Amino acid sequence: MNWRVPEWVNGEERRTIVFLIISGLALGVSFFLPEGSCPVDPAWVSIVLCGIPIIKEAIEGLVSRFDIKADVLVSMALIASVIIGETFAAGEIAWIMTIGSFLEELTVEKARAGIAELVKLSPETTRVRRQSKTMTIPADEVLVDDVLEVLPGEKVPTDGVVIKGTTAIDESVMTGEPMPVDKGVGDEVMSGTLNRFGAFEMRATKVGKESSVNRLIALVESADANKTKIVRLADQWATWVVVAALTSAAITWYITDEVVRAVTILVVFCPCALVLATPTAVMAAIGNATRKGFLVRAGDALERLAEVRKTAFDKTGTLTEGKPVVVQVVAKKGFTAKEVYTLAASVEKLSEHPLGKAIIKSYNSQADAGKLFEPIGFEMLPGLGVKAIIQNRLVEVGSLKLVNENRSFDPQEKEMIKQAEEASRHGQSISYVLLDSQIVGFLALEDKIRPFAGEVVSKLISLGTEPILLTGDKESAAQHVAQTVGIEKVIAGCLPETKLAYVKNEDRQNHKLLIVGDGINDAPALKCAHVGIAMGGIGSGIAVEAADIVAVSDRIEGIPMLIRLSRKMMKVIRINLTLAMTINFVAIVLAMGGWMGPVVGALVHNAGSVLVIIHSASLLRFEASE
Repeated sequence: MNWRVPEWVNGEERRTIVFLIISGLALGVSFFLPEGSCPVDPAWVSIVLCGIPIIKEAIEGLVSRFDIKADVLVSMALIASVIIGETFAAGEIAWIMTIGSFLEELTVEKARAGIAELVKLSPETTRVRRQSKTMTIPADEVLVDDVLEVLPGEKVPTDGVVIKGTTAIDESVMTGEPMPVDKGVGDEVMSGTLNRFGAFEMRATKVGKESSVNRLIALVESADANKTKIVRLADQWATWVVVAALTSAAITWYITDEVVRAVTILVVFCPCALVLATPTAVMAAIGNATRKGFLVRAGDALERLAEVRKTAFDKTGTLTEGKPVVVQVVAKKGFTAKEVYTLAASVEKLSEHPLGKAIIKSYNSQADAGKLFEPIGFEMLPGLGVKAIIQNRLVEVGSLKLVNENRSFDPQEKEMIKQAEEASRHGQSISYVLLDSQIVGFLALEDKIRPFAGEVVSKLISLGTEPILLTGDKESAAQHVAQTVGIEKVIAGCLPETKLAYVKNEDRQNHKLLIVGDGINDAPALKCAHVGIAMGGIGSGIAVEAADIVAVSDRIEGIPMLIRLSRKMMKVIRINLTLAMTINFVAIVLAMGGWMGPVVGALVHNAGSVLVIIHSASLLRFEASE
């Protein structure tokens, strides 16, 4: 609806409630007061408090934008009722219309409640060390490379890297993970997260609009139900309703010569319920999605999502966790798996390579992880691996290329290489371990498939949505993941332009495609797809900017629920529109026949608006099991 609670009280719900109570009491007095016993009808209180703002909004819309919408018709009904002496009807129209508007505001506020909680993340002040002095400054004045102090129980003020101390950070608001994450020197921390235990110092890396929490706020603010196509259609329909109402009222007045019937038509013809039908449903659905970890950036994204019949997943970081872990350790006869693992981790502890870091992290996560040896003479071997001296012996860890630079292999080494190649065909990365140039074993690392990936794929199929794997990874790794989760169609080895070409081809065939991805290489496809969902809403900026919806919790479990929610939203909107038009049509017939006056007309018509709002609000409680 174009008008709402007056601008000068916007956001002050208590004042609005007071106005409604005063107006309601005044109407009650007017209704029971004997006619002529009071020089001024108390209903004028409602006309002034509730009606004038509506008329003011209508005039401003007409003058500044030539905006002929519901408030124009409501204003006409108000003025016409006053002119013919139906003061109580005018007051009642203003009062009920304001109630309907206020209920809409409450629905929107409730829908955005989950979003609002995300916005209240940053602390107002923080301690910063500048020129050897520690001072307290507003959090929004932090500069890149500032050194900040964060105490236990405080929120992290901006994105940065820990430079001193150890702690555990509650990142649930950003990642959805319920358990605190241990942080030490070199670890990254995100703004808005909560420091649970130790004090630490950090160096700011992203500040202002670039910080995680401010990016999140920007995403929140971009959620706008008024962008929805159906909302625009409803607005256009409302404009034609105004013309039809004026025409019907004029014809009825001319034929019956009864101005009351004409005024009643203006009252019941008002398209308030129609205009409320879509935005309230969209905002309620957005609110539900937000509480479940999805931020809807485009207002019409849920409308488009309801049409989706194909879902294309990226592999790494989407169907998989994007974090390689050691899944197998194979040792040569005469060595134990633990000995091989310890040798590899001891050398890799100084490595900056992602696989090296993954080996260290996996080793340290073991319950029985032993103490590592101190490497001497650590050296990176570009394209091959790393090497160092461990207890006076040369230890090397690296790829098959590193192995091939050594001597010929004995039968046991050949068997291990054969095992490693088989593991590689299943998408695993292999790190060979050599002791004095002899292969003593290998470590197989794998980007683990998300626990619920198979269940998500199964649910999508049950929803009539075909799952597809669209990845830049090699065919063997892609096929392994696809078979594990139950995807039949696989397109591997995709470059960004390949993915984009696939999306465009699907669009030419009018196939409604959902793309789910997390990286820069997914951005073109996310932007072009019928709907794009970006994983890792905090860490993958370009993908997030390209997507319509962002999975803040970095999980795919909620995607089937989101599709069901979008379809439910469209069903609610259709019911809302049907309900609104049916009530309008019946009320118009009764008004034309003289069976309904302005007072009853206002009640009946606005009952439709209230029903529409209540029906839309049901989306806030919608669950996937319904």
